[in-house]
Amino acid sequence: MQLTSLPRTRLLAVGLVAALALTGCSGGSNSTGTGTDASSAPAAEPSREFAGPNGETPGALSELSLTDEETTTVKDGKFTAAFVWHTSSEFVSAVEDGAKAEFDKLGIDVVASTQASFDSATQANNLQTVLALNPDIIVTTAVDAVSAAATFQPAVDAGVKLVIMTTPPAGYTAGDQFVSIVTENLTEAGKANAELLGDALDGSGKIAYMYHDADFWFTNQRDEAFKAWMSFLYPDVEISAEEGFTDEAKTQEIAAALIARNPDITGIYVPWATAAQGVLSALRDAGRSDVKVVTNDLDATLAADMAADGPVVGMVGNGATGIGTGLAIAGAYGMLDKKAPELVASTPIAVTKANLDEGWMKDYGTKAPASATK
Repeated sequence: MQLTSLPRTRLLAVGLVAALALTGCSGGSNSTGTGTDASSAPAAEPSREFAGPNGETPGALSELSLTDEETTTVKDGKFTAAFVWHTSSEFVSAVEDGAKAEFDKLGIDVVASTQASFDSATQANNLQTVLALNPDIIVTTAVDAVSAAATFQPAVDAGVKLVIMTTPPAGYTAGDQFVSIVTENLTEAGKANAELLGDALDGSGKIAYMYHDADFWFTNQRDEAFKAWMSFLYPDVEISAEEGFTDEAKTQEIAAALIARNPDITGIYVPWATAAQGVLSALRDAGRSDVKVVTNDLDATLAADMAADGPVVGMVGNGATGIGTGLAIAGAYGMLDKKAPELVASTPIAVTKANLDEGWMKDYGTKAPASATK
């Protein structure tokens, strides 16, 4: 799941600081080893807990449900919905498809879908365009939480029910300005990435850890969960290089420099798929087909590389269609004035070459792209 926010200086999510302290991971800069020495005491198991942007405790996606009577009430209401996305990607499209399918079952018409290319001003303009269509529900992720507080206030004032995929406007709370947050289980996603990379390396070696260098609750916790679980599960894997980024379009040049400085690495963790595309290009340019790459989100370009036994060895899907279904149901909660859980999370899906078709279908609800299954 790809996201942006304001630059940060390695501000760690509160829910994982304790876990990292227990595992002995340090937040060093480039070429600072953070792996656990094999001769030291075993690390404690990291916490599986994470928290929402306002400290919300996540529940299971299954907590969102409607009775037959409630479903009938929603259908009779002839409500409308719109999507005001932060960006476009295969993941976002899959989430929207899942939401549209559920909206259709509920008799809710989708009147618009916009994306902002990670630009807050564009999202503000998109919202004004969408509001002219008078939707009852808006599904969104704020590009920039701070500026979004003012951007989305007209929607709140108009009584539109906001449903959030990851990031709400700053100062907004569930049950007040928005209905609920529907996202993925962050610690489980981090653990899945660690298992994919650790297994691909046979449990030993040196790796590079690329992280989202922004104060963003979602990616921060998922990235740090990867570090904690890697240290715990694979004490002979050393994180010997770390590099942050804020712009996914610059990951190729960042990765190229990282690879040149650290020729002994054989693995790289990247926070999300479109950022990993740049890393893959850098590895190809350097002739480093031996370096294993794992990331989050299913992506056709990375899937084709994985199917061809390239550097990409695993991707962790977010449970995209399930998230979409949950967002639509949460929208129905809003129209019913039914109290929804503040935050619910889907179960991530670890995908490798061996289960590419099955994983793609489970996550995106479609067959894997032909480029990856030839």
